[in-house]
Amino acid sequence: MADPYVRWEEFDKIHVIRKLREIVGRWWKIQLNFTDQKGLLRGVPEGKFFTPLNSVCKSITENGKGFDGCRGTARTTTAALTNSKEVKISSCHAGFSTVSVPIRVNGQFVGTVFGDGFVLEETAAQQKIAIKQYMERAFPDKHAEIPTWISELPALSAKDLDYLTELVNLVVDEIVMTHKTINEQEDTVNELRSQLSNRYGFHNMIGKSAPMQNLYRLLERVASSDATILVQGENGTGKELIAKALHYNSPRKKNRMIPVNCGAFNENLLESELFGHVKGSFTGAAKDKKGLFEEADGGTLFLDELGETSMAMQVKLLRVLQDGTFSPVGSTQVRKSNVRVVAATNRDLTDMVKKGTFREDLFYRLNVINLTVPPLRDRKDDIKLLVDAFLATNAKSSSKPIKTVAADCMEVLMNYDWPGNVRELENEIERLCVLNGDDKNITAEYISPRITSLVKAGHAGVKYTGSLKGTMEEVERQMITEGLVKHRFNRSRLAKDLGMSRASLISKISKYGLDKTGT
Repeated sequence: MADPYVRWEEFDKIHVIRKLREIVGRWWKIQLNFTDQKGLLRGVPEGKFFTPLNSVCKSITENGKGFDGCRGTARTTTAALTNSKEVKISSCHAGFSTVSVPIRVNGQFVGTVFGDGFVLEETAAQQKIAIKQYMERAFPDKHAEIPTWISELPALSAKDLDYLTELVNLVVDEIVMTHKTINEQEDTVNELRSQLSNRYGFHNMIGKSAPMQNLYRLLERVASSDATILVQGENGTGKELIAKALHYNSPRKKNRMIPVNCGAFNENLLESELFGHVKGSFTGAAKDKKGLFEEADGGTLFLDELGETSMAMQVKLLRVLQDGTFSPVGSTQVRKSNVRVVAATNRDLTDMVKKGTFREDLFYRLNVINLTVPPLRDRKDDIKLLVDAFLATNAKSSSKPIKTVAADCMEVLMNYDWPGNVRELENEIERLCVLNGDDKNITAEYISPRITSLVKAGHAGVKYTGSLKGTMEEVERQMITEGLVKHRFNRSRLAKDLGMSRASLISKISKYGLDKTGT
């Protein structure tokens, strides 16, 4: 892995890293920075440090010789960590203490995260004298301000240093995870699309997340059967795409697959649509008409929004599902159709059965095989893949080069919960492509104000009040809470994801009152 392969410029745009750096800055006025494997500062605009948070470091980094000294410290510290996995506490050229943690991806050293601009409580007096002497030599014209600047320097106790080290380690962990995710997604997106095309026969079904992989495996097992399928999921999750996947990968794929939205018709019109009618059966029935069950004979009929049907219609549906027979409206003739039914709903049919608004016998007849399509908020790993697919589609339809999404824009897309699911994301990408004009890179400024405001409201961050321990516990609690939702309360998977033992995770879940029945 060559160093340029590491996308340093992206890391400071990641929400978690920004928040951790903000915590460190607020508590101790310490700035966290990155170096690559050669010890060169990375992710630093115009070759400078990010704005230092104390006056001494600010003066040093604004001076050419002072900044050269900082870069020399970074190179020396990085070199010392090349073959080490340990945290290193050292000193910079000006006399400050420095904490550095190596970054290793797949076992290979790629750089460090380091924080400096502080002194240690036990050696504070000696360090401040050394820093004062350095400043007086380097900046004789600032002799009057130097004592005040020195007095404002943060002095960290041994406990504070432990907290700082832990936070730096969290930054490193996030960098490693982000690095792997970015590269895996970019390197495999074309391969994934190809695999999906081969497995499902079309390109609209995209997802590499665990919930989608589980769904794919189940689809593979049931596609070739004639069993009735019930697809449940929120609006916009792609239930019709599931029905198409089932049809085009079944022995029925040479015959028709017909979708019908049951919620778009009143009861009488829906009965005629599904079962057909004979001439004169009602006003306007000028001739015989075949219903969709007959039109789809030998193929698949997709009944969308089945939860919107009346109890009377449910009786008729139960009959055709049980023995394949039906009668057109106005006829006593019994007809037969060999149709595979895939039904879908965004409503909770179990709850409707309890309330008496959906027939229990029809529910059990439909629920032979139940497929649940996860909402987009539960499979955010797929957002990048979906965005890439929608950008490619937009480019093809507009005959323009494929656009890219900037890191700040992608972060907002990742942090939004997408109540409209994949359909809402697709519409937003189309909107962004239009508003972005001829610019190739889409930035966050074009995102819908509604989405931006909701993301800001939902990601207000950690409150910097109370004790440091309380702040860190809040960060930990949030990470575990979000992880539980992501992994559907599967504690074993979450423990592996967080890099901790299952027993430790269970203990923390209990500590923060996050208990819920799970694996």
